[in-house]
Amino acid sequence: MNTTFPVLDGAAVAARLAAPPAPYQQHYFAMFSSVLGGIVTDPRLMLVPADDHLVHRGDGVFDTAKCLAGSLYNLEAHLDRLEHSGACVFLPLPLDRAGLRDAVLATVRAGGRRDCLVRLLLGRGPGSLGINPRDCPRASLYILAYAGHPAFMTAHPGGARIVTSRIPVKADFFATIKTVNYLPNALMKLEAVEAGVDFVVTFDAAGHLAEGATENFGIVTADRRLLLPGPEHILAGTTMNRALELAAELVEQGLLAGTGRGAITRAMAQAAAEILIFGTTPDVTSVVEWDGRCVGDGRPGPVGTALNTRVQRDERENLSLLTPVWT
Repeated sequence: MNTTFPVLDGAAVAARLAAPPAPYQQHYFAMFSSVLGGIVTDPRLMLVPADDHLVHRGDGVFDTAKCLAGSLYNLEAHLDRLEHSGACVFLPLPLDRAGLRDAVLATVRAGGRRDCLVRLLLGRGPGSLGINPRDCPRASLYILAYAGHPAFMTAHPGGARIVTSRIPVKADFFATIKTVNYLPNALMKLEAVEAGVDFVVTFDAAGHLAEGATENFGIVTADRRLLLPGPEHILAGTTMNRALELAAELVEQGLLAGTGRGAITRAMAQAAAEILIFGTTPDVTSVVEWDGRCVGDGRPGPVGTALNTRVQRDERENLSLLTPVWT
């Protein structure tokens, strides 16, 4: 066992950073750092200071948007949510809205990929290893362009399998803002992996449907109503909100009898004709098995299929929600 720990100078650190990137780093395309004051495209340089409260106190918020075919989808909704989350924890952005938008576009362009995910991390900034946020003189902003995955139903057209999570849900205040405190969420994903399923679903202390590790949930009732949880106890998902708007078309066509938001009990969920998952990465995903029991007839249902088609079309054709990266 090697018990020698050298004290490295700048040259030694630079030499170690010059080592070949790890295999997973090939999926990182570009990173903007307000601390560095620019963009790097070498993943070995995509670093965050250890004394940023984002790192050692979880003192920050984030959001994730999606770029498809060279255009960012629904970017303004993601920036709205980032600003809202920051305001809730008294954390202002270091850039104005126009500057923030420009930084996102510049980062994606530097990464050179027309299809990618974009993570925005707003931290309290470097300043101390203490807990007092006022120790940090200015907020930090990091923007990463990185590889995404195909939408769930594209890769798994047969639908998703889920189990009920044992991890306690976040309290209302923290559930409704997108902080970097994602330990419960990470443990939920670990549950899914260890159970050999795709996602987990949670219920709040009152026994009402909540959300997944990074996804929103909803149901289609036996009488063809799309129901989503109320906004008081979950994160306001941009895909869920947009899908609810698009569901109006299904009501007009008679596929749905109506839509609504409110408390969804476990019994209501168990009796649902369809259970749906919403998210930036999975789009609209149909659940076919829950805790080992079939949902509906064990196949993706008509509402989930129709909504997923509409969301994916919206992502590529709705010019009002597309922000071109290259002009």
